[in-house]
Amino acid sequence: MARSLGAWLWRHEFWLPPGITWEDMQSSDDVHYPQPRDLLLSIPFAFVLVAVRCAFERAIALPLSSKLGVRDKQRPKAQPNPMLETFYSTCCKNPAEGALISLAKRCDLPVRKVERWFRCRRNADRPSLSKKFCEACWRFTFYVIAFFTGLAVLYDKPWLWDHRECWTGYPQQPLQPSLFWYYLLELSFYWSLVFTLPFDVKRKDFKEQIVHHAATIFLISFSYCANYIRIGTLVLVIHDASDCFLEPTKILNYMKWKKTCDSLFMIFSAVFLISRLVIFPYTVLYNTYYYSMEIFQPFFGYYFMNALLIILQLLHVFWSCLIIHMVYKFILQGTMEKDMRSDTEESDKGEEREKIWEKEKNGITCFSNVTSNNYIQRNGSESLNNRAHLANGHVKER
Repeated sequence: MARSLGAWLWRHEFWLPPGITWEDMQSSDDVHYPQPRDLLLSIPFAFVLVAVRCAFERAIALPLSSKLGVRDKQRPKAQPNPMLETFYSTCCKNPAEGALISLAKRCDLPVRKVERWFRCRRNADRPSLSKKFCEACWRFTFYVIAFFTGLAVLYDKPWLWDHRECWTGYPQQPLQPSLFWYYLLELSFYWSLVFTLPFDVKRKDFKEQIVHHAATIFLISFSYCANYIRIGTLVLVIHDASDCFLEPTKILNYMKWKKTCDSLFMIFSAVFLISRLVIFPYTVLYNTYYYSMEIFQPFFGYYFMNALLIILQLLHVFWSCLIIHMVYKFILQGTMEKDMRSDTEESDKGEEREKIWEKEKNGITCFSNVTSNNYIQRNGSESLNNRAHLANGHVKER
């Protein structure tokens, strides 16, 4: 059954234009065409990149974060509690009020302490600032290397300057060694991102990131098998161009270099919007959808390739909306809004409430923060000096 499924999957009608078969794409001593089995090399190379990343973060990025003043915030630790830990791990990390009351009764604890335990436990699971810094450093290093590698590979290629050249002689376009290694580098990197996805910083667009990685891997793999390599190299260079500015923006944000971060974010926004909403649709989408039809008739691979490119473009539009919103806030407020994709800690208002609760003991309420001028407004202003506190927390007029 597996053999019949493989034979059906690799039918030349799916991958190649009409009139071309796999026999026409056989390599010889003089000419080498892309072979699907070559993609298997990306898996071991991906594990190599994971190992290189671990070594890079441990030996370079982490010491660099300390030297640049990136400090992890001291978080209060949740007290060991097997019952709450079991509920947290198996049921819910952010229980509703009813569940908090039920857990408080079962643990014989005040509700506010149970709520505080869950808040501390959630904060403990959130990635530290140094982890975010190390991840951004690794991605920045790779994107810079990949971008300049792409430019070095493509600068003398005719299809970089004349996009119709992407289809000259298609699909019988020989595969040059530089293009093969560039493709292998990019595919291995995205496989490594998939392997480390459970351990990387999870942001609010986590699901969109999964879709992006899957679409990119499918796009690279299919474009290699169907010899869409020329158009594929353009896609890779366009994506790496804006990513080179995104990661250092994150690094500067973690270093709290506010003004430099804001300036670089504006540059990234311009590069992203131009490259993803202008250059990509014209250079890639229009090129693949219209120019290719001058060479061959539509086939399954043509529709599948365009479907993957459209999925990427929809993700571009989604992220562009987030970026435009942040730029709009910056223009109005004069300061950059916190990244809406980031998951923030819950310690702000929660910790303030905890400090107030800690001041309450035996029913005595601290009134010092009620008004700024030490007065309580109740049918007129009455000075606190004219009132006395009783042990039960009530107030008696003098």
